[in-house]
Amino acid sequence: MPSEREQIEVTTGDGVARAWFHRGSGTSARPGVLLYTDAYGVRDSMHDACERLVGLGYVVLLPDVFYRAGDYPPFDKATVWNDPPERARLTALLQSLTPERVRADARAYLDALAAGPGARSDRIGVVGYCMGGRLSFLTAAMHPDAVCAAASFHGGGLVTGAPESPHLLASRIKASLYLGVADQDRSCTPEHQATLAGALGAAGVEYCIELYRGKRHGFAVPDHPGAYDAGAAARHWRRLESFFGETLAA
Repeated sequence: MPSEREQIEVTTGDGVARAWFHRGSGTSARPGVLLYTDAYGVRDSMHDACERLVGLGYVVLLPDVFYRAGDYPPFDKATVWNDPPERARLTALLQSLTPERVRADARAYLDALAAGPGARSDRIGVVGYCMGGRLSFLTAAMHPDAVCAAASFHGGGLVTGAPESPHLLASRIKASLYLGVADQDRSCTPEHQATLAGALGAAGVEYCIELYRGKRHGFAVPDHPGAYDAGAAARHWRRLESFFGETLAA
């Protein structure tokens, strides 16, 4: 399916976020998908994921969630965690996404997606990778009437000891959830998975937690150094196609 990409500006309570619409060239309305990046932000691999979703029949919005930092320089994925100043810079960006900011920003992104050309406002899904998996879960919990389905791949920080831990919002979720987790991921351990399952089950949420055995945090993202796994990435696309096909096609 031929596709188009358009950069837009999304007005939020704290400023203006850059975002990109990816959509097919046809005239029929399609379900919308909000795609959250991992911690390394908007780049070619994330645009490629949007294009693939367009090919599956969706209109996709890709926001720069770190817009408050202005025109920040990109990170070297191979060295950032071993470079103290760069690690501190990235950590500061991650910590800037407080629950309240995520709630407000997600509302703006969802509204922009629903109002976008060719998007169905009544059939919206969310997908995120790593950090974005947490944002996907939070968006489903904080805006339950807007999100039909939410997927998280190697999402971290879904269960923490903090009072604002995402799993504590399970009772608010109306969307169907899919969580693809790596079994070699300190940010989503077996204990975290059990806590998630307990919270989602008690809340009556329709969910699936699937273990990608022998895989590492970042397995689905092609430019994630040392973690990408082509077989697991292909599997994640099969799951995402099936999941969104079942939950957003009505």
